[in-house]
Order: sequence, then structure tokens, then C-alpha cells
Amino acid sequence: QVQLVESGGGLVQAGGSLRLSCAASGRTFSPYVMGWFRQAPGKEREFVAAITWNIGATSVADSLRGRFTISRDNVKNTVYLQMNSLKPEDTAVYLCAAALRPTVVGGTEYDYWGQGTQVTVSS
Repeated sequence: QVQLVESGGGLVQAGGSLRLSCAASGRTFSPYVMGWFRQAPGKEREFVAAITWNIGATSVADSLRGRFTISRDNVKNTVYLQMNSLKPEDTAVYLCAAALRPTVVGGTEYDYWGQGTQVTVSS
């Protein structure tokens, strides 16, 4: 049993920054990869970023590269998403996910999902 809990969302003005956190709980936690996704109302879930748990290799969506950074602290079982230069189009629910096996970069086949945290960027 693994639970993922996101935090750090909120309201921010365009150009501002937020850091999201995803804390994992469970008797043992050893995912292969952790990812961040986002979903706006009426839109498909969108890949944001991913990081391998052991090595820390990262991938960020092409459109977000340079503004968003993913990192992890595997001692604290926590993954982070640093979001800079936020734009109104970044407004969405941001979800954390964990995959127990290797996944295709940008894929959505994860085993565990958090409930999400709302990020709203005002103009």
C-alpha cells in the first residue's frame, strides 16, 4: 500500500514561482520512476516531468523545459516540481505518480497516483 500526497499548490501571479511536493508513505517505497502530470478541466492528462528514483535521471516535457524542474529526495521519499515563470496556461491540477517498472518517457502507465494539488496562475 502506497499513498502519494501532493502539496504546495495555490494561487500565483503570472511570472511567479511555486514548488510542489509529493510525499510517499508506505512500509516500503522503491519506485522505478516518479512523475508529475497535470490536467485542466475538459482536457486530457498531460505529462509534465519524470525522474528515476535510484539514479535521478530526469525528463521534462518539451514545452516546459527551462521553466519546470523535477527533483527528488529519496531519503524523505519526496519528489518535487519547481515551477518558474508561470503562465496562465499552466493552471491545472497537478498530480504526482509512481511507477514500479520502467515506463516510456511521457507515458501515463503508473501504478499509484495522488489526488492532486490545484495550481492557478492569474494574469
